[in-house]
Amino acid sequence: MSIEVLDESGRDLDVRHLASLSRFVLDKMRVHPLAELCIKAVDEETIAGLNAQWMDKEGVTDVLAFPMDELRPGLVNEEPEEGVLGDLVLCPAVAERQGETAGHGALAEVELLTVHGILHLLGYDHAEPEEKAEMFGLQDRLLAEWRALEPQ
Repeated sequence: MSIEVLDESGRDLDVRHLASLSRFVLDKMRVHPLAELCIKAVDEETIAGLNAQWMDKEGVTDVLAFPMDELRPGLVNEEPEEGVLGDLVLCPAVAERQGETAGHGALAEVELLTVHGILHLLGYDHAEPEEKAEMFGLQDRLLAEWRALEPQ
């Protein structure tokens, strides 16, 4: 599995930690072992520009997901497809503010946004209440399993 994490945010981001989390999530979701994922951490100006250019929205956001080959999670009796999962763009500055507001800190928020973005790349969405319940339930379960493995 090829996971590239680039930190262009100007913040102190643990790229190895994000790569490990991403690998964990992709393994749990049965994504093909040769799938490719790129995560780029950027500053607020960069993500605001991408948000305007690609989403037609004004201002900063926390995470943007750009799926490539429309890979989907592998089912138990099905082999997952090989290909390029896509790109995630995260903004650690926004994550820091959101993490403080939520009471769980910047790292937990970056982890949440990483999982959330990967699920978007895998085709999950939260536009409808049923979709939101499914996606956020899966997101919470994956984060809980990850955190149970992480040394405190």
